[in-house]
Amino acid sequence: QVQLVESGGGLVQAGGSLRLSCAASGRTLANFAMGWFRQAPGKEREFVATISQSDSRTYYAESVKGRFTISRDNAKNTVYLQMNKLKPEDTAVYYCAADALHSLVVVTTAANYWGQGTQVTVSS
Repeated sequence: QVQLVESGGGLVQAGGSLRLSCAASGRTLANFAMGWFRQAPGKEREFVATISQSDSRTYYAESVKGRFTISRDNAKNTVYLQMNKLKPEDTAVYYCAADALHSLVVVTTAANYWGQGTQVTVSS
């Protein structure tokens, strides 16, 4: 079992930055592809960013490319999402996810483990 705990969410003005963290316990994150997803009120949970477990390849949703950066520190068993130039449409609950099977995690159905989520609110 893997327990994932997100932190770092909050209220920020448009154009601002936040850094989300996802800390794991139970197993080492080095064995998992990791991803960030988000869910806005009334919408489906959607993919944001993912990073592979071995060579730290990354992949982003078009809506965040160039603004968000995913990274991992396997020694700290933590994954990060640096979010810059935030927009009101980035407002959502952000979840981290772990996938033991695939090299990247881009769909919700592939994730084996989820965190509880952290709220990000961007005001205009």
